[in-house]
Amino acid sequence: MNIPNKCPSCNGKVVVTQLCCTDCKTTISGSFELPQLAVLAPEDENFLRIFLAARGSIKEVERQLGISYPTVKGRLEALLNKLGLGSLQEEAKRRRLEIVERLERGEITAQDAIGLLKKMEG
Repeated sequence: MNIPNKCPSCNGKVVVTQLCCTDCKTTISGSFELPQLAVLAPEDENFLRIFLAARGSIKEVERQLGISYPTVKGRLEALLNKLGLGSLQEEAKRRRLEIVERLERGEITAQDAIGLLKKMEG
């Protein structure tokens, strides 16, 4: 995608200010944020394409890129963080730990804990 995602002058954030229909030439002006995926570095975009084409198989990404399993996992984790998705895993871990701690303190029964954990997953 050849959209610049940084200002070439000051390295600041850029926004789209005009859109044009290729058919009727209607122009829409405003200030539109670039989609998160549009601001990925080319190497991150390539990694994501390979990961998706591999249907999420880390072994296949490892084979396609000729890198180790830990490197694939590390790049995936870094990409999730860049996209603001890494914190979702951490939040889920924190919530599961909180349920276990409540169970240990006797605040909820094992059956309640199982129900809460299943509810989190569903």
